[in-house]
Amino acid sequence: MNKLDKIFKNKKKYEFDPYFIAEAGVNHGGKLDKAFRLIEEAKEGGADAIKFQTYKANTIASKHSPSYWDLKQEKTRSQYLLFKKYDSFSKKDYEKLKKHCDKFKIDFLSTPFDLDAANFLNDLVDCFKISSSDLNNIPFIEHISSFGKPIILSTGASNINEIKKAVSVIEKNKNKLGLLHCVLNYPTQIKNANLLMIRGLKKNFNKHLIGYSDHTLVRERDVLISSVLLGAQIIEKHFTYNNKLKGNDHYHSMDFIDLREFVNKLVVVRELLGTINSKKCLKEELISRKNARRSIYAKKSIKKNKKIREDDLICKRPGMGISPLNFYKIIGKKAKKNIKPFSPILKSFY
Repeated sequence: MNKLDKIFKNKKKYEFDPYFIAEAGVNHGGKLDKAFRLIEEAKEGGADAIKFQTYKANTIASKHSPSYWDLKQEKTRSQYLLFKKYDSFSKKDYEKLKKHCDKFKIDFLSTPFDLDAANFLNDLVDCFKISSSDLNNIPFIEHISSFGKPIILSTGASNINEIKKAVSVIEKNKNKLGLLHCVLNYPTQIKNANLLMIRGLKKNFNKHLIGYSDHTLVRERDVLISSVLLGAQIIEKHFTYNNKLKGNDHYHSMDFIDLREFVNKLVVVRELLGTINSKKCLKEELISRKNARRSIYAKKSIKKNKKIREDDLICKRPGMGISPLNFYKIIGKKAKKNIKPFSPILKSFY
């Protein structure tokens, strides 16, 4: 059972401990050695899974499909031409990637973009990822759902009704489901990240795991931590071996140092958050509890047999005597002995 299965089984146990998917996509440039490097560095960085993309240019886009990315970073204006650059991997290549992932003990994922890809990936993946761009592709979602495996669905550029339609197809087939809040814009500006939609998805689809697929620039380092604090239990972030490289997704991708920094910060955040299930005095607080709390003292002399009045008493530190919780229980009691001013009140005094 991998970590994702465990989170599906027990969401509460894995709060603030998300399943992290390093989205390699096609940052390998069609080179197996680069893809192997991405696998190894994703593992080194602390990812739970690495995800590739499986497509052929002629099945994903027409030859006249315009771009939707930042042309300053990726100058190719045609989707078809861009995808053609990176669609060279065969089924055997993906089998090699899967084998390499197994060797380094990291989960292998790849997003299919056509039926053939989905069919042969079914032999290689334990979970399917469906792109935001296919959220309204109901026949495709039905086909993937028919495999009976868990599905992670990104929700970029959609509305709630469209998500509900896609979810209904998946629910009909009883697949486990993770929904990722996503903004389908490269790079996503902070003002558009809308992380509260993580909570919005939780409100609307509370039966399912909710996560976040991030396209902000890596320098916006608080985005992923914020998504975890808002409840994201799956995180997907583009991943590269060098985010200084030109073109495609490198410029908004993490490298293994960025990933390791996030993972280490998350450990600190989990320690910082603690638990909502219990509130008790820690052993480290005992000395403060004893010395910084107050107990009841005589404010002035109290004669024997005199009834103790409120203005006879004062609450002062340290808290080694009777707690102020019992302040009003003492009022009206007769003093059994003369009580000196500023002395702590003891039970034997009344």
